[in-house]
Amino acid sequence: MSTLSRRALVAGASASGLALALPHAAAAAEPAAGTAGSAPAAAGAAVAYAAFRLVRLRPGDPAVPEVTLPDGYEFVPGDRYHVASRAEYYSFVRGPATPDGIEVSVRWPGVTVAAVVHMDTRLRIRRDPADRHRFAFTLPVTQPSADANQPTLQIWSHPDISPGMYYKLDHNDPDRVAGPWTTVAWPANQARSQLHQLVAAHRILVDSGLKATAAAKGHRWFVAGFETNNTLHADNPPHWHISYNSGPDFNSPTHNTHFWLDAGAKNFYNGMDVTGLGRLRHYVGDPARLYDFAGDANGGRGELVATMTIRGDGGIDIAPPSGPGYALAAGRDGSLTEEVTVVRDGRPWLRVTTEDRYRVGIMTIRTQGLSHPADNDFTLLRYDPLTGVLV
Repeated sequence: MSTLSRRALVAGASASGLALALPHAAAAAEPAAGTAGSAPAAAGAAVAYAAFRLVRLRPGDPAVPEVTLPDGYEFVPGDRYHVASRAEYYSFVRGPATPDGIEVSVRWPGVTVAAVVHMDTRLRIRRDPADRHRFAFTLPVTQPSADANQPTLQIWSHPDISPGMYYKLDHNDPDRVAGPWTTVAWPANQARSQLHQLVAAHRILVDSGLKATAAAKGHRWFVAGFETNNTLHADNPPHWHISYNSGPDFNSPTHNTHFWLDAGAKNFYNGMDVTGLGRLRHYVGDPARLYDFAGDANGGRGELVATMTIRGDGGIDIAPPSGPGYALAAGRDGSLTEEVTVVRDGRPWLRVTTEDRYRVGIMTIRTQGLSHPADNDFTLLRYDPLTGVLV
């Protein structure tokens, strides 16, 4: 059996130091392209990977349990694959693929585990009647890489995955911070503002017809925020995305925007990664043009899809090729922290505010029509607070 003990992980380091230490000023990163090193495979069996997340009943000082695996399975090496936060602990294992799962035994004196998460599922916990500090669970080992297990670490909700759109909301909790986020102040303003802006951006893409146009081409928009708990994706500094995939996913030619947020939650920089061109840098007033990579126009980048320009108020102008223009603009207090104003064709159209109660899994979205009461709307999203799955 393979055992990961508190002693093995924290020798010479504090528990909070288990997270991968990355420079907090690093550029916004993409999901890691590589995978963990090759594992010793059982004869005739493919090596597969799995991750599990132990959710504590009450947050406390980061700590590491004792975890035991059956023979033939091992822990993926490296601190980034074994991470403790105040709210949880997660770990990665590898070995012969088995959809039926392996038994993982955990002993964690002084800590009550409320749930075990794998991918977007809560696994059944079996308590040991002879040892109140011990429990076990069955872990499917099926994924082709460590990276493929990232959904285990995230709390994501997906309100719209449909032709032309991949739209997700990231639910962040300061007690779950990992990796570079352990070395910086909690980005409270940015974590809140990104949700207003994501909702508003989705409304613009639908209302403008940009979603429908992408769907007709077999393309999609990717609208997503940032996460603060994943050492496999150093998603910092705080930023969010309105990206365009010229195909069904990120394996297609892509214009991948990264809108960085300052401490006041204003957008101030767009590092847009373009297939074949690398990172194009855009600041306030610099138009960032997104193309569809269909045809030979514009130097082979295809037809213009939309132009996005960071505004002086920290918002973003979004201009479809044939108009009208839209904008994410500052709210009544001059910031994007409390609310976002959506402008359409030069006139205020909507006021968008969100509140995310991430510890109970409830997010409210209030939309006020600034020209017509018919645009008023209230949406209540209920989601599993440990997985983000909408319920």
